[in-house]
Amino acid sequence: MPVHDWTRVKAGIFHDFHNAWITHLKETLNGGLLPKGYYALGEQHAGRLIADILTLHDGEPRTTPPDKGGVAVADAPPQVGRKMVASENAAYRALRRTLAIRHTSGHRLVALVEIVSPANKDRRQSVQDFVEKAIGALRAGCHLTVVDMFPPGIDDPQGMHGLIWEYFDPEDYLMPAAKPLTLASYCAGDVPEAYVAHIALGDKIPEMPLFLHDGHYVNLPLAATYDAAWRGVPQYWQQVLEAIL
Repeated sequence: MPVHDWTRVKAGIFHDFHNAWITHLKETLNGGLLPKGYYALGEQHAGRLIADILTLHDGEPRTTPPDKGGVAVADAPPQVGRKMVASENAAYRALRRTLAIRHTSGHRLVALVEIVSPANKDRRQSVQDFVEKAIGALRAGCHLTVVDMFPPGIDDPQGMHGLIWEYFDPEDYLMPAAKPLTLASYCAGDVPEAYVAHIALGDKIPEMPLFLHDGHYVNLPLAATYDAAWRGVPQYWQQVLEAIL
């Protein structure tokens, strides 16, 4: 199935698709694609630093005490000069999931699969956070695959890969204007290596290497899992994305 123009819909529609795509990738990897000892988990995180996903999340869930106490906002709104509500993208940023590949020897993090969302590109700080996290992962020896199905914006003029790779190689990186969507697989090391594919809207998503160790990898079935996630998109939004309406 050709890749769709996800800029046609609100961030929430892609967020739902994003989660389904992560789930199908996880199922495929855990269904026999990963070698023995490796497993994939969809891990939720909201922080800016790589440290928040370098460990398993075993914290106790937050609960509300029976006797809440205090004053209800509905009864007595706080007397302040300004009330601020986080944007829709901020909420999706906090709920975004990463596909983490771990090994049973200490459950250490081996690799990450990051599917870029609109919330990663909605402002300069969001782009910077994503890029810093990617660089932090590679510097920590964690392999990485980035799937960027959104065209470059003012804060990432050469796409997310361009900003990530700029840290490791000062030479100018120029993406082909006719193929503005980027997939990049990074093999971590003292000198990281990047394997990059560019596609345009309507192209089929290629398989990309997911590195596990010492230059060894498995191919990520991105197209097949994209198709599986697409089947769960409500028909109305499928029609919007396919410009049938």
